[in-house]
Amino acid sequence: MTTDQVLLGVGLTLVLAVGSQILAGRLRIPALIVLLLVGFTAGALVDELDPHRLLGPAFSPLVSLAVAVILYDAGLGLDLRKLKGHVRRVVIRLIWIGVLITWVLGTLLAMPLLGMDRRAAVMLGAILVVSGPTVVGPLLSFVRPKERPQHILVWEGSLIDPVGGILGALVFHLVEASTGRPVGSGALNFLGSVGVGMAGGIIGTVLLWVLFRRLRPGEILGTTAQLAAVIAVAACCDVVREDSGLIAAVMMGLAVANHPGFDVPARRPFFETLVSLILGLLFISISATVTPQSLRHVVLPALGLTVVLVLVVRPLVAFMSTLGTDLTRGERGLIGWMAPRGIVAAATASTFSATLVAKGIGGASKILPTTFVVIVATVTLYGLTASAVARGLGVVRPSRSRPLLVGGEPWVVDLGRALRAAGLQVLMWAGLDQQRERIGQAGLELAPGELLAAATGEGAELEGITAVFLLTAEDDFNALAATVLRGSVEGSVHRVGSPRESVVVAPFIGGEVLFGTELTGVALARRYEEGASIVTRPADQAAPAGWDMLFLVRGDGRLDPVTEGNRPLPGPGDLAVLLAPASTDHPAVPPAPGQW
Repeated sequence: MTTDQVLLGVGLTLVLAVGSQILAGRLRIPALIVLLLVGFTAGALVDELDPHRLLGPAFSPLVSLAVAVILYDAGLGLDLRKLKGHVRRVVIRLIWIGVLITWVLGTLLAMPLLGMDRRAAVMLGAILVVSGPTVVGPLLSFVRPKERPQHILVWEGSLIDPVGGILGALVFHLVEASTGRPVGSGALNFLGSVGVGMAGGIIGTVLLWVLFRRLRPGEILGTTAQLAAVIAVAACCDVVREDSGLIAAVMMGLAVANHPGFDVPARRPFFETLVSLILGLLFISISATVTPQSLRHVVLPALGLTVVLVLVVRPLVAFMSTLGTDLTRGERGLIGWMAPRGIVAAATASTFSATLVAKGIGGASKILPTTFVVIVATVTLYGLTASAVARGLGVVRPSRSRPLLVGGEPWVVDLGRALRAAGLQVLMWAGLDQQRERIGQAGLELAPGELLAAATGEGAELEGITAVFLLTAEDDFNALAATVLRGSVEGSVHRVGSPRESVVVAPFIGGEVLFGTELTGVALARRYEEGASIVTRPADQAAPAGWDMLFLVRGDGRLDPVTEGNRPLPGPGDLAVLLAPASTDHPAVPPAPGQW
């Protein structure tokens, strides 16, 4: 290819990757659906988009290293403290029982449905065992299931990808050689790949530990050092044993996220941005290699294979994996209805199918287009139905808001009581023993003392929290905590305002500021000491002069705060939470019976 063609191809791939994700966000559908369809369409129209022409033999190793970065980021989000009891048992079973059942049944189905040679069918069955955090995670964020099934599915997706990648590499080499080696030899090769990956993970973890404990790089350099270490270790492992770098990447992410000795300046937004970009580029590039001609005789059989995988194989895997556990019927049902295929399946099919075609193995040319159809079909099906299925099974978290109020001043505690009276499940946190005792005396739920430390130090997601409101008397703490916590909760992070004349950093740090320019934390505390009170009343009743609205509790339980830039408009059935002046005689108005 000429220089101009390469520039055009690279630029177009980048634009399509980002543009597809933006479009998917606007349409409120999984980005993977748009990426695959756009990549397939653009690849059929523009030759310069073909990654094999753009990158040549460098494409496959670059895909492997990119997937390693994705899995390292997934490992950073896995908290080992949550992998215990029956959750741990189910995850382990999903990995080994699920892989075995899906591989065997996928192989047996592929031969008659697709007319494949036994060796090509074995390869396809190995490819289709994986799901992946990059497709499971976004779907779970949309579905919002209860904690146990969410933890199980996230762990399965993160751990099954490296296992599936190694299994695919092992099967590929066996099929390519066609030596008829016994099963024991394949098992030893598999264990050898696992050993290389684990050794690489240990070496990479030690490297990062020395780097951060001894050299102590800054936040930006520390983040790039993590990226360099992951890529270097994964590359070395892949040189020794193909695809073993995926295990090393996951192990390194797990170690950094869970080992108490690490003091890593985690910049998760950087990794999240990088992973999002990598995913877009990979899916556009891989789907561009699928031609309309290759799909012509594959679509219907591949859809038939997908139907059996979804309606028979996955429910069977879920039943076997949850047998004898205390999971509810709804939790088991959701696990049986969530197995989308993702980037590792696409990358493995793209890497291995061309070589098997060149070896003359019958049906090998159908591996990539079949994988493409299965990915599109499973992501589309689960993306459109998972939310309704979860609701029908009764395993969806309540839609009403669950705010976390940080602070223990009297007015903050009364605000928590008012929100609880409005029907919300309020969680509070405070650092001082006196404030924590005040919260307990008010009958409000108190978060554990290590909650903020876990969220800020390890990037752990605050499970079930829909919004954080930082309301302490320390403006600097509020501002800095807002900066750190952003991205650790499902919703937004707000902080109470600080005086304009303040010389601290609070006025100059981002984050949504509550209640307007005049109603700062200092002003709220002063007015409360003068006798002001927090009351609730139907939002359709006009508030008297001098009353300040703080929040609107919607009829469906959502909480909308008043901020500097937004004053929510009340609707039918809404409840207003207001700050009433000292002279008011109006008590708090509880919600009408049955309204919340």
